Amino acid sequence: MLVTISIGNSHTAYAVHGGREAEHRAAFRLRTDPRRTADEIGLWVTDLLGRAQVTAREVDAVCLCSVVPSATGAIVAVCERTFGVRPLVVRPGVRTGLPVRYRPEATLGTDRLVDAAAAHAAYGAPVIAVDFGTATTINAVDGAGVFVGGAIAPGIGIAAEALAEAGARLALVDVQATALPLVGRTTESAVQSGVVHGHAALVDGLIARMTKALGGTDSPQAVPVVATGGWAGVIAPLVPRIGHVRVGLIHDGLRLIWERNVQFGSAA
Repeated sequence: MLVTISIGNSHTAYAVHGGREAEHRAAFRLRTDPRRTADEIGLWVTDLLGRAQVTAREVDAVCLCSVVPSATGAIVAVCERTFGVRPLVVRPGVRTGLPVRYRPEATLGTDRLVDAAAAHAAYGAPVIAVDFGTATTINAVDGAGVFVGGAIAPGIGIAAEALAEAGARLALVDVQATALPLVGRTTESAVQSGVVHGHAALVDGLIARMTKALGGTDSPQAVPVVATGGWAGVIAPLVPRIGHVRVGLIHDGLRLIWERNVQFGSAA
């Protein structure tokens, strides 16, 4: 059984893959905290797996990506001590199926590359993957199937927190609310509109410009766009150019990369 792990700035996401390609037998998240030890994390992971009726002994492979180097060591130790396996860590040199045109490649967040690999496998090329996480990343694969880069913007959560911190009379607002009015008639709803609808407009505009850069037209569906990440459910419905939403996209990509490396005998 394969476990995929994405270590993000805010949370570390786990998924257990069953027999069918798209099946996630279990999925859960823990807050990312570099101060936590492997023993602490191992206890929580074992408990959460048990609730999904999965034992540590059933796990025979792990593939992970990380944007928090200080937290990676403890997770690797969990894999070795709890599961008894050495994880495949996505880094330069690991087979992803995508040539990379990004310099220097070592500075590329591997989560962005994993998202792009999964989007390319599902929707072909060119394709754009948007990840609504701590940061919002827009990642582009060109018509030749090459990862060419993208854009990074502050995530919606960061934007709301920064506005509340910098504005003396602006409180932190709920940006998870549904059916937010475009024209706010109170200070709270005006801030909500600016944060949520403003972020949607930012993303839609970047996608439109990126689509043209990839050789597409200005049509909303000229290039397939897939959204993922914790804030996708809030923002994606407000962005006409997003045609697909896949919350587990990064886990699909990690599974795909693991399979590609196992095939060539380099998963260890």
